[in-house]
Amino acid sequence: MTIFRPCIDLHQGCVKQIVGGTLSDEQQDSLTINFVSEHEPAWFADKYKSDNAVGGHIIKLGPGNDEAALNALRAWPQGMHLGGGINIDNAESWLTAGAEKVIVTSFLFDNDEFQINKLIQLEKLIGKQHIVVDLSCRKKDDTWFVATNRWQTITQFEITHANLSAVANHCSELLVHAADVEGKCQGIDGDLVSLLGKHCSIPCTYAGGAHAIEDLQKVSDLSNGRVDLTFGSALDIFGGTSVQYADCISWNKQQ
Repeated sequence: MTIFRPCIDLHQGCVKQIVGGTLSDEQQDSLTINFVSEHEPAWFADKYKSDNAVGGHIIKLGPGNDEAALNALRAWPQGMHLGGGINIDNAESWLTAGAEKVIVTSFLFDNDEFQINKLIQLEKLIGKQHIVVDLSCRKKDDTWFVATNRWQTITQFEITHANLSAVANHCSELLVHAADVEGKCQGIDGDLVSLLGKHCSIPCTYAGGAHAIEDLQKVSDLSNGRVDLTFGSALDIFGGTSVQYADCISWNKQQ
């Protein structure tokens, strides 16, 4: 059963929608921003809470976003997942601050190689029920590899059945941004959605390129209802014109 999952992307303390592939510390001039909200993060969290839009994520895109993240978490304690710079030292504190689960990526990689021992260490500390592993990826040679450091570093970790199964043993959910299409509103990566639907054994949320309410049905069909969908820049509450937030909530109520 595919549902709509909400998001709050934070950059420099504000709610923004950014073309994911342009996010870089070294080249700020190349950053493409689609939307900057006049509302504080709590406004979005409160809306999601009112509409019971569960399982959404808050992502801190770089430094300077801790207070903004706390602002959202206080509006809906235990209501959303929190990612961005999560590691073994701060995971517990973010759960205490109100995150339902923490989302982890870069911490799990050394020299572009996945370190399963780090995931197991985190699992022992906070429990797999509180862990979402972000396997956001970029396409290379007709397959997908996880991209870390705000999607700029392509690792050696390929999106395969074996790798997805290994990760799923130690977490409760997966989050996968298709970084190549993220923020572009030009359509989802259907091949990636199909791959995730075929091989994911735990709940999985896909983000990237969604630009029409019909994409919910498309993701449902491609994944046999096993993958959920996030809308970003296309959504009216983020300045978009092609997808109405109210329609996403209506979809969820019908499922």
